[in-house]
Amino acid sequence: MSNFSNIFGVKVFNDAVMREMLPKATYKALKKTIDNNEKLAPDVAEVVASVMKDWALEQGATHFSHWFQPMTGITAEKHDSFISPTGDGRVILEFSGKELIMGEPDASSFPNGGIRATFEARGYTIWDCTSPAFVKDNTLCIPTAFASYTGEALDKKTPLLRAMDAINKQGMRVLRALGDNESKKLITYVGAEQEYFIIDKDMFDARKDLKYCGRTLFGAAPSKGQDMDDQYFTAIKVRVMDFMIDLDQELWKLGIPSKTRHNEVAPAQHEIAPIYCTTNVGTDQNQLLMETIKKVAARHDLACLLHEKPFAGVNGSGKHNNWSMGTDTGRLLTNPGNAPHKNDEFLLMLSVVMRAVDKYADAIRSSAAVPGNDHRLGANEAPPAIISIFVGAQLEDIINQIVEKGCASSCISAEQMRLGASTLPDMDKDTTDRNRTSPFAFTGNKFEFRMPGSSQSIAGPNFVINAAIAEVFSEVADRLEGASDVKAEVQKIIVEYMKEHRRIIFNGNGYSEEWVKEAEKRGLPHNRNLVDAKLALIDPKNVKMFSDMGVLSERECHARYEILLEHYVNTIKIEAMTALELAKRDLLPSTFRFITDLAHSINAVKTTGIAANLEAQESLIIEVSELASSAKKKIAVLDKAIEQTLAIDDVPKQAAAFRDNVVTAMSDLRADFDRLELLVDSEYWPLPTYGEMLFSVM
Repeated sequence: MSNFSNIFGVKVFNDAVMREMLPKATYKALKKTIDNNEKLAPDVAEVVASVMKDWALEQGATHFSHWFQPMTGITAEKHDSFISPTGDGRVILEFSGKELIMGEPDASSFPNGGIRATFEARGYTIWDCTSPAFVKDNTLCIPTAFASYTGEALDKKTPLLRAMDAINKQGMRVLRALGDNESKKLITYVGAEQEYFIIDKDMFDARKDLKYCGRTLFGAAPSKGQDMDDQYFTAIKVRVMDFMIDLDQELWKLGIPSKTRHNEVAPAQHEIAPIYCTTNVGTDQNQLLMETIKKVAARHDLACLLHEKPFAGVNGSGKHNNWSMGTDTGRLLTNPGNAPHKNDEFLLMLSVVMRAVDKYADAIRSSAAVPGNDHRLGANEAPPAIISIFVGAQLEDIINQIVEKGCASSCISAEQMRLGASTLPDMDKDTTDRNRTSPFAFTGNKFEFRMPGSSQSIAGPNFVINAAIAEVFSEVADRLEGASDVKAEVQKIIVEYMKEHRRIIFNGNGYSEEWVKEAEKRGLPHNRNLVDAKLALIDPKNVKMFSDMGVLSERECHARYEILLEHYVNTIKIEAMTALELAKRDLLPSTFRFITDLAHSINAVKTTGIAANLEAQESLIIEVSELASSAKKKIAVLDKAIEQTLAIDDVPKQAAAFRDNVVTAMSDLRADFDRLELLVDSEYWPLPTYGEMLFSVM
């Protein structure tokens, strides 16, 4: 590993490779396209394609693919070889600029929310030159957007790119009004901390629920869970460390700057965090990271679980979306500096974020609504389903001064911490603590959106955040451009926005019931589940914001609403059908075998004439039989609930029925089998237990 720096990015057609391999004029033209958001000339694309092909062949690639992110929740790719037959029976290797720029997948075969009928098949993948191509599995993968024949977005990348354009355009208007004539571009950055579980692959393969659904549908709590708080940051187990070393190398080859690895709070739970990069590249890299984790885990006879709540009663997994914005000149606009109360530019940016997050809280909450997150949000390992901003004691004091006095004359300064041991140095204490219960926390020079689920793409949260802030930037720019005294107008905006939106600031315990009541008093939305949260996509206020910023049209908003509800419906349907299969074919028959064998054992003892101490056995067989009978009835209830719900034609009503009826029936059925797991002899129980899965990897 001493040469690890030499392997970083070897599988990526990055800036260093382009600078070395492309003709100077082509490189300059491509960089101008990337840096200035300009259109790519066809002749430039032709040269880039030829060089990219030669580079990919050196990396062992035989095929190329447009790598895109449809609304399925995973990535998609169709491989085409570089070979092209010649008239004499041989082949040549070709890759044209046209093939680089555009592909044609079937747009009606991917979720589209009614934008494409079955017979209207044509769709396009379009090269995103701002995200570098890479080689994996001997295939040149070209990051692309995915759109319909009529130009509507059918993927997660397109609205993100649009939102990045919007925040750049509107943010630069603000910076120009503030006198910044050097910066040419406003850039948003992201670093996505990824949580996941690792279990033994043999145990994963023995659980249909994990294979089909990503989470356990049955399973009693183990005798030992995370009670001792002895998992977090502990020494990494040997098999897991071998996997992590291999994973880091694979990620580094793909140019993904994996920086931090550690054990998380729950048994078998871990986290990986990268260095920050631009929002678009960071989103692509997180998708690739999730795919790579699973692939490398399998190589080590392990299985990676990315579901938000794979084990009931055990901490779930999230994806902390660390967001910031800066300029191409290297200035970080979310950095408060040493005297934030005097930093008008930062205070303006803070007030803009406050307004955007408060005004569009429902849309931001909706962006983190995936089926698995319904099991996680609000539990004692994740923020509640209420959007609020944590700013810490220093910034809250400044906000209060501004709201009450019109300006801030002081700020809380850092103190020194002395630990009392002569060998330990004194150290500067941060001006504020961290708050892990906050869904949108300011953490020094960035905002950490802690609500997204571990399995989801971060494209959704980031395009919503960028679009919302772009809309507020637009308001601010209009006012500053029309102001006779810009400095006075800035102060006026800061005071006005902080007064109007101070309700979104909360530094306390987000897990408490008191906060739920307080948030209701403040009028903050509390959408507890996906079905309710997704309504924000078609709320006229949000539709107007997305449309005005050029991020999503009204038709695209309604299409996404339908796609995401259909995804929820299909997710819960698969879970319910899997639960039925497990209950009918595995758990109930195993329970009956145990009852039969226990009854034979009792009868055998009775025939010996020594039946004085059968009370315990008879009590056990009665308890198990009663639970089995109850479970049999609940199987019928779940069966009926599924049948009735599938008969509903209206997608929103069907989604609500799955949430209210099917999920409830599944939970009721699970309760019986989880009790049975603790009563039935382990030799009969067909599924690996929580204890076995969580503690078997050493």
